[in-house]
Amino acid sequence: MDVNAAVAAAAAIAGLLTGVIAMLAFRWSERDQARPTRSAMRPDINAVLPPGVDTVLSVLRSSAVVLDEGDAVVKASSAAYALGLVRGGKLAVEPMLHMARDTRRDGEIRQVELDLPRRGTGRGEALAVSARVAPLGSRLVLLLVEDLTEARRIEAVRRDFVANVSHELKTPVGALSLLSEAVMDASDDPEAVTRFAGRMQIEATRLTNLVQELIDLSRVQNDDPLEDAEPVRVDTLVAEAVDRCRHTAATKQITMAAGGTADLWVWGHRGQLAAALGNLVENAVNYSPARTRVGIAGRRVTAPGGDLIEIAVTDQGIGIPEKDRERIFERFYRVDPARSRATGGTGLGLAIVKHVAASHGGEVSVWSSEGQGSTFTLRLPEAAAPAQPKPAHRTEPATTPAPEVLP
Repeated sequence: MDVNAAVAAAAAIAGLLTGVIAMLAFRWSERDQARPTRSAMRPDINAVLPPGVDTVLSVLRSSAVVLDEGDAVVKASSAAYALGLVRGGKLAVEPMLHMARDTRRDGEIRQVELDLPRRGTGRGEALAVSARVAPLGSRLVLLLVEDLTEARRIEAVRRDFVANVSHELKTPVGALSLLSEAVMDASDDPEAVTRFAGRMQIEATRLTNLVQELIDLSRVQNDDPLEDAEPVRVDTLVAEAVDRCRHTAATKQITMAAGGTADLWVWGHRGQLAAALGNLVENAVNYSPARTRVGIAGRRVTAPGGDLIEIAVTDQGIGIPEKDRERIFERFYRVDPARSRATGGTGLGLAIVKHVAASHGGEVSVWSSEGQGSTFTLRLPEAAAPAQPKPAHRTEPATTPAPEVLP
């Protein structure tokens, strides 16, 4: 074979190889385009979810999570992220994930209540939730989670309140029952009858006070103080509170002194404000030794959101231990139960004060030192003094001469 023929043959072979390589490259390119990529496996949400489901999930109050067949999160509401249910594109709660897999396998709807640890609190507080899992089409699973923490807290408060009320009512009712039997057995002993009757009066008074304070607490919780709000003069509230405790203070020789800035006004429900301040003054008198002093004073305080009126009630009583100061505004909580029974306290007075202050946009605080006394301060938004009506112009009647008296 000559040189020219060899060159021609080599060129033909090279051309054939180039065509084969180009054809293979084209086939490989087609196969790569047909192969699903990572992004193609996660199509658009609206294309995955059945029509209308995305809109329905957006208006639900529950936390919603939609999982695909690979347990990946297709859609999750902002509440689900806030509760810590979804992290890194995955459902972070193992019991819920197992429920979702079981539902995907057999198509049954499942529901369970769980206590989940709160994220970031560091105090081991539990988050109570109710989780419900249901199939969504043939490939997806829907998880709806309801936060039950607040409902559980309210239910616990209600149970404690009912238990405390039952206990508090049981004591005076039981005492009245025993004393009435003692009166019947001592019918021939006038001195014993008088003594037992006196005890019955004390227990009946305690029962009456407890029922009345329960009524007051229910009223201030159910009534909106702003519906019947009006400017209320602080001097008038102080005078009513002092008058309410005047007899008890006189019996213990306690001096009651009212002072501070005059002509202050607050905005709110007059009856509720009078009850709150009256409870503070009454506590100061009841828990003060004989021949001491109780002071009530009001003043104006400048605050960023507007001026406040502070009404401070100071006593020279036994004081409150530091460990009890955070709890004294709880219902039925008593620092010294034995002393409270002696003074007729029900444990509801300060709870009423706290609720009235909060519903009026204010607050109540306490400073105390054991053996030196306590100061309770009621802070309320200031109100402008009502405009005084102008006196009407008075017309003097015409003077008529007196009739002449004949001798």
